[in-house]
Amino acid sequence: MTLRWSEERLNEHLNTHQNRRIASPSTTKHKSDARVLGRLKQGVMNKTEQKYADHLESLKSVGEIQYFAFDSMKFRLADKTFYSPDFIVLRSTGELEAHEVKGHWEDDARVKIKVAARMHPIPFIAVKWNEKYNCWDYENF
Repeated sequence: MTLRWSEERLNEHLNTHQNRRIASPSTTKHKSDARVLGRLKQGVMNKTEQKYADHLESLKSVGEIQYFAFDSMKFRLADKTFYSPDFIVLRSTGELEAHEVKGHWEDDARVKIKVAARMHPIPFIAVKWNEKYNCWDYENF
C-alpha cells in the first residue's frame, strides 16, 4: 500500500520540520575536559604558578637563588614528545633545577616528569601548595 501526500500537506510538513532544531547527541564529558577548556596560553601563569613565582622572587631577594624563569625550557623525551617545566631555577650554589607547579596531578604529567628526571642530569621537583599548613610541599623525582 502506498501513501501519498498532497503538495499542500508535503509543504506543511516541510515547513514545520525545517525550522526545528535537531539536538546534537550528548557527548560524555571527561574530568580532564574542564581543565582543557580553562587552559591558559603558553607563557601565561595561572594563580598557583604566580604565587610560586612570588615565592621564588622572595628567595631571590634573600640570596637563596640567583635566577628563575617561567616556561623557558623544553626537554625532549622522545620523537614528538617534550616536557616543559613551569620554572627553571638556578640556586645560589650554581645548581640548576626544574620545578613543576601543580594543583592536581594527572597521570600523564607524572609520567613525563619521571621520564625527564631519568633522562636528564638535573633535579626535577614537583611543587604543590599545602592549604592545611600554608606552605609549599616539594617532591623530588
